[in-house]
Amino acid sequence: MKIRFELVFFLLIASLPACTSQAEHDQILLDDDFSGLEVGMLSAPVGPHTEYHYLPEAAPKGNWAVTSFTWEAGSQRAWHVIEEDGRKLLAQTFDSLEMVHTHPFLVAGDPDWQDYTLSVRFAPESDRDQTGVVFRYRNDRCYYFFGLDGQRVVLKRVRHATGFHQPEEVVLAEQSLTWQPGQLHLAEVRVEGSQIRASIDETVVLSAEDSSFGTGGVGLLSDVPARFERVLVKTGRQGLESFAAKQSERLETEKALQAANPAPVLWKKIRTEGFGAGRNLRFGDLNGDGQIDVLIGQVVHHAAPRDSYSELSCLTAMTFDGEILWQVGTPDPEKWHLTNDVAFQIHDLDGDGKSEVVYTMNFELIVADGATGRTKYKKPTPKAKAPADQYERILGDCLYFCDLRGSGRDADIIIKDRYWHIWALDSQLNPLWEGECKTGHYPFAFDTDGDGKDELAIGYTLFDDDGTKLWSLDDEVEDHGDGLAVVDFSANGSADPLILVAASDAGLFYSDLSGQIVKHHWIGHGQNPAVADFRPDLPGLEALSINFWANQGIIHFYDASGEIYHDFEPNQFGSMCLPINWTGEAGEFFVHSPNVTLGGMYDGWGRKVVVFPEDGHPDLCNAVLDVTGDCRDEVVVWNPSEIWVYTQSDNPKPGRLYRPIRNPLYNYSNYQATVSLPGWSDSEP
Repeated sequence: MKIRFELVFFLLIASLPACTSQAEHDQILLDDDFSGLEVGMLSAPVGPHTEYHYLPEAAPKGNWAVTSFTWEAGSQRAWHVIEEDGRKLLAQTFDSLEMVHTHPFLVAGDPDWQDYTLSVRFAPESDRDQTGVVFRYRNDRCYYFFGLDGQRVVLKRVRHATGFHQPEEVVLAEQSLTWQPGQLHLAEVRVEGSQIRASIDETVVLSAEDSSFGTGGVGLLSDVPARFERVLVKTGRQGLESFAAKQSERLETEKALQAANPAPVLWKKIRTEGFGAGRNLRFGDLNGDGQIDVLIGQVVHHAAPRDSYSELSCLTAMTFDGEILWQVGTPDPEKWHLTNDVAFQIHDLDGDGKSEVVYTMNFELIVADGATGRTKYKKPTPKAKAPADQYERILGDCLYFCDLRGSGRDADIIIKDRYWHIWALDSQLNPLWEGECKTGHYPFAFDTDGDGKDELAIGYTLFDDDGTKLWSLDDEVEDHGDGLAVVDFSANGSADPLILVAASDAGLFYSDLSGQIVKHHWIGHGQNPAVADFRPDLPGLEALSINFWANQGIIHFYDASGEIYHDFEPNQFGSMCLPINWTGEAGEFFVHSPNVTLGGMYDGWGRKVVVFPEDGHPDLCNAVLDVTGDCRDEVVVWNPSEIWVYTQSDNPKPGRLYRPIRNPLYNYSNYQATVSLPGWSDSEP
């Protein structure tokens, strides 16, 4: 099969019009007939778990990664390896008529591939929509496509659009072609500089000139069921040498950075078998000994949709030495997973210097002693309101603490249902006010008017301290806020704070304190934003966001003025990108995932600067916080069975250290926008 295919391949090259460069593409970059893949489902129905969990099912298989899917389970099961006539094929099995913002899509290759020839055989089972190949892939919203779309051959450029969530698709060239569903076609694309030449079956040849994407990998895309045969990518000798040089430079740069940074070393390891959880931990000093402890929450899902009616079923408090302090509820190893938040936090609510645990269970909001778990006082949760009124009272979607009454402490409580209503309570659980809006997932408080009382930004709305709705963008911006923060991006008081919102399918935007949108980036489904000094060479603070749903894995960096300065796609899942003060010097990194191969810590240039050791550590979840007390952060990694803590190989480190000011641990959420403001251990530098 390979010999016959290569003969056709070279005959096809000979038949194409001459390109700008006559260099022969005879050096192999990728030659994959899928024989190394196991027969069965290539993709996996991971659902929203990979928004903040690493799942091996979402990892690449062989050379291929699933780069897009939607909430529809069918789209997540779309790709299969099948065997036919003794050879393996990749089959797309899903009809994506109802999919939005994306396509069933597999990718391979390297972002530094530049000039190459791509050839693939494919057979669509329908002419209702498009099937073909992708080249110069930057991400699944920025690439070129060539293939069949109805009874046409099309060459397209796809990239972010301005003012709309759907990527812009521009047809660069097209020609009609009569063909039958099930027919096998040979697609061949050659790119050299800005010149593109592409053909189908040696009968239709399209050409275009476009310089939007100068480098990138390759992909297979189909909106209808289709089969794909062997993928062959070749370049010229000069192209191969150029790519090898770029790859070597990139790897050597990262190796040098990794060698210059302290390595992660294991500090503590504890077992949590039976009562462990996924990304549902909280951290704080529970027993008053000055050390950080951990609170583990297991979850019961009551009704569909399951992430709208969830609550705690068991709480386990323990030290990082493995001592269980107390437990409430009945542990169940089947209740470890969640795709949302539930309401529990560790906070010194009454200001006596000792922690309380505040949580909801059985339709009650409970304040318990942190050291023993004994209930101090409790009240019923607020009465439910339509449309979240399947039960008489809310279960509690999350908890947030702020200072609405000007007490000087975050002693007031915000509790909410999934998407529609919020309630403000005082520290004794008495109601203060309630509000209605598109809540999104997690609020952020900030004294925007300087009166000593917090205003509350939540979703696309700003509430005054007394619950007055100051303004709302609910009618202007679709979808909901996946994470938001109020930040002075100048970091020195020289600019007014802005509200940064990762707005799901509406991308990411910045508004001023009066609710005027000043920057809006239509990047796909934006979420999990973070703000820190990722680039000390740039003025002010930088932000980053990561995509999920339909575009998972794309990371964008924003400078202090809100402009995108870099983007990359290290992998295809949507883990939280948590700022980490790893070196004790200005310039924070962020942790993408603790996976040895696909994860690591990255800097503000998108370079992998720290890798995790191959020691069998869990890599389902991670959190970043200072556990050992030397100002620098540790990385807590875990799965339902165990928790490991990594610190630096040079811990403790003496002298003045970078010590950023972060969101307090008592306001911890899977949807938080992490804000890390510059600070030092003794004085300003």
